[in-house]
Amino acid sequence: MLDIKFVRENPDAVDKSCASRQNAHWDRERFFELDEERRSVIAEVESLQAERNAASKEIGLLMRDGKKDEAEAAKAKVTANKQRIADLNEKRTDVEKQLFDLVAAIPNIPHESVPYGVDDSDNPEVRKWGEPTHFDFEPKAHWDLGPSTGMIDFERGIKLAGTRFYLLGGAGALMERALINFFIDTHVKAGFKEWWPPVITNYDSLFGTGQLPKFDDDLYHVSGGMYLIPTAEVMLTNIHRGEVLDGSQLPLWYTAFTPCFREEAGSAGRDTRGIIRVHEFDKVEMVKFAKPEDSMNQLESMVAEAERCLQLLGLPYHVVTLCTGDIGFSATKCYDLEVWLPSYNNYKEISSCSNCWDFQARRANIKYKDPSEFKGSRYVHTLNGSGLAVGRTMAAIMENYQNADGSITVPEVLRPYMRDMEVIKPLA
Repeated sequence: MLDIKFVRENPDAVDKSCASRQNAHWDRERFFELDEERRSVIAEVESLQAERNAASKEIGLLMRDGKKDEAEAAKAKVTANKQRIADLNEKRTDVEKQLFDLVAAIPNIPHESVPYGVDDSDNPEVRKWGEPTHFDFEPKAHWDLGPSTGMIDFERGIKLAGTRFYLLGGAGALMERALINFFIDTHVKAGFKEWWPPVITNYDSLFGTGQLPKFDDDLYHVSGGMYLIPTAEVMLTNIHRGEVLDGSQLPLWYTAFTPCFREEAGSAGRDTRGIIRVHEFDKVEMVKFAKPEDSMNQLESMVAEAERCLQLLGLPYHVVTLCTGDIGFSATKCYDLEVWLPSYNNYKEISSCSNCWDFQARRANIKYKDPSEFKGSRYVHTLNGSGLAVGRTMAAIMENYQNADGSITVPEVLRPYMRDMEVIKPLA
């Protein structure tokens, strides 16, 4: 969340930020009403406390001088004073909660380098790797290749769980596991620490990374006020919730594989075929904790790490910068890596890499200290990125590596993870 002091001193900047995000807004008038009410309550409490302290001294003097009646009257005044202070402190708690909730609903401020735009059509291309795959035959979509090779069974997936679920079998199950291990091994070799977190989480964790309360409708609720995670970003970031990190150990690089669960509220009619937009999917995530002055460099290196996975797999892609109208709630800057999918005759998102500045750290209370640089502690910067979405990577491999006979060539880098399999043949 934003610093309340920043919001108070820069309301025009908050107005501009929300306007640039197209669908964001904040209640500026209510913010200043609550802020003024909070200040007024604090001032009155401080005044009453001063009066109480003075009255307490006066009672002592009156008792010493034998003026019992006056002392008792002063005691009654102090008692009433205490009750008024208690009432005001209760009011202050309520006002501060309202103020906190209001500020927590304001999205992050886009970085000055983020281009203005309305939606994803305004996202500028940063660079491109490889060329879109061309075929001398009519290529098939992964939703056709999956059943024909036995890799994906859509009908049984729907039977087991409903729409937007699917079942992997044979080479499909093997490739899913191969991609997970390949991604994790690649990141660990680059210096990331691997974690294996739970996939059920609590409100505080989801609040910390910004999914709650705004995106409650997109989450799967389980009993006891718990949730299925929408991404491992939630768990990796909240590992250090409420902690003060050692600045000399920064940056920290974390990675984890988890299944992810999303209701996909509001996505009706989008990507209805295949495995691009589903309720449960596997993903390998990267998260970093960095010093403020280093976080933008860490974002660039995170993007490079995700790109390396695509390059090793030989999949054509491009990188775009998300414009103000497309950037996520918690991010100050975000790059999307989009892989070429012949079935769409276009690029499709396969990774988002975001710098959240101190937005998540303030929500999750994650700080760092470095006595050689400053006194006390400061909020750390958090970053997250997909490295990569496993199902979408499989779809991209199936479509870009397909052959005229309906078979699929296995990328060389995956073969050691797939029992040295070179080609996935169609079912007889």
